[in-house]
Amino acid sequence: MIFAALRRRGPRALLLLALALAAGAVAPGLPSPAAAQSTQGGAPPYEGDLLRLSEILGALHYLRPLCGAGEATRWRDEMQGLVDIEAPSGDRRGQLIGAFNNGYDSYKQVYRSCTPSAELASQRYLETGAKLSRDIAARYGSN
Repeated sequence: MIFAALRRRGPRALLLLALALAAGAVAPGLPSPAAAQSTQGGAPPYEGDLLRLSEILGALHYLRPLCGAGEATRWRDEMQGLVDIEAPSGDRRGQLIGAFNNGYDSYKQVYRSCTPSAELASQRYLETGAKLSRDIAARYGSN
């Protein structure tokens, strides 16, 4: 499972998430969450991107199984692993989980069965999530 590797490698959380999203894409790792946070203890500079990625994971958690992918809990597990690695504070944790739930709920309200539009949305989210993960890692990572 991807998050067993995440626990061993800690600072490379988004690298491995990018691998999961892109099924093999390689990107540099991120610094540890604590190192990336500001001196006032705020969110890391990639927080907005991380919230977007959380929303994408929520959408994938709904759409992929709806369209027959054998990934019943994969995207929720990916989100749980991301939360575990980031170890966010209460408010920040709530925002990340809220973004995931928003991604899930927004598609649950629209799609009851897999349609060509749902398949297209799923494919685009896989691509966007992989690109976003790579971009975060490239921008804030260290080699």
